[in-house]
Amino acid sequence: MTIGIGLLGLGTVGAGVAAILSSPEGRHPLVGQLALRRVAVRDLSRPRPVDLAPEVLTTNPEAVVDDPAVDIVVEVMGGLEPARSLILRAIAAGKSVVTANKAVIARYGEEIAAAAAARGVYVLIEAAVGGGIPIIEPLKQSLGGNRLQRVSGIINGTTNYILSRMAEEGAAYDAVLADAQRLGYAEADPAADVQGGDAADKIAILTGLAYGGSVPRASIPTEGIDRLDSRDVAYAAQLGFVVKLLAVAQHLGTADDGTELLDVRVHPTLLPRQHPLAGVHGVNNAILVEGDPVGQVMFYGPGAGAGPTASAVVADILNIAGIRQVGGAPGQLDPLLAAGSWRLCRLVDGSRTRHRNYVRLQTRDQAGVIGRIGTCFGDAGVSLQSIVQFEGQNGAAEIVAITHEVLEQHFRTALDAIEALAEVEAVAACLRTL
Repeated sequence: MTIGIGLLGLGTVGAGVAAILSSPEGRHPLVGQLALRRVAVRDLSRPRPVDLAPEVLTTNPEAVVDDPAVDIVVEVMGGLEPARSLILRAIAAGKSVVTANKAVIARYGEEIAAAAAARGVYVLIEAAVGGGIPIIEPLKQSLGGNRLQRVSGIINGTTNYILSRMAEEGAAYDAVLADAQRLGYAEADPAADVQGGDAADKIAILTGLAYGGSVPRASIPTEGIDRLDSRDVAYAAQLGFVVKLLAVAQHLGTADDGTELLDVRVHPTLLPRQHPLAGVHGVNNAILVEGDPVGQVMFYGPGAGAGPTASAVVADILNIAGIRQVGGAPGQLDPLLAAGSWRLCRLVDGSRTRHRNYVRLQTRDQAGVIGRIGTCFGDAGVSLQSIVQFEGQNGAAEIVAITHEVLEQHFRTALDAIEALAEVEAVAACLRTL
């Protein structure tokens, strides 16, 4: 039985999907039973990286969704609209959907999942996080018997490439970003990557899968690398750390009403060199899952690009096609493959979370300044792992302190006291540390 595929978008990922479907030789036998029926493009006259019959192409994406020959709709056009509306239109027509659209799922995942459940169709999203890394399905299925304590990861290849170059070469952020744009690793407007928004979309999705309930995407504290100073990367290296843009979802406990309490965030983080994520370099991604009883499991690989992302898209298509081929009854969904929310989750007040911290202070080079800074930390109940003075310029000094794990509220109290010291000119940087 041939299964008709409708493709919304023929950009980098869409062309990769079309190439796989057009050359089934050597792949899983089920690929040969997938037929690309309609493809929505913006410009019919534009040269294509894959050879498609003219009648397959259309500039009307609704015609792809509505085509009776299309059984599964694949959305790889990106953006919020019309992608969201087209996904909901496909669901209403009783068609399963495969999407790589992290932005839509992070913001409208609950609405889409509810519509799919009501209509008895699948919406699969493996390609939305981590490119070719299989992480969505393991969280829904393979790790379902675990109590997950933390999901953390490097899930943006652009920022990881920039940070890797800054660490290896001592290069400045602006220079490496320009190189990344020239090489195609960063967009002309890199804001979504370097300001952390892309990683926040992805950790919102992973949080919902790991803990069984969604959290508001807009409420996730997000800090990128666009204000990161190369000095902090260098100082971190001297102290035995590597700086990475980390996305974290951590379980903190359960409220009296059964709500799961979570700490979800995105920010530059100092990782000890022996940490499993510290060795992830270049444009690669990695997600570390920590649970009981599995312990630590890490998923590593290319996080973007035509090949890896198209691989994940086709894997989702094959999941749906396989169920259709064995006669899955309409409306009777595999509860693992179609997993939705089953818990209430909420983000805790950031001041009540606990973290280790790195702070760099610009001070006057005077006797006793380290002691006074240490006193401010001690008075606020902040224990220090280390405090080191580096040589500054023009008679100034730079003092770097790394704390033990401390309540965020106490850390901020200490910083307020330190900023009030006459010898302290500025709190130049403040980063989280694992």
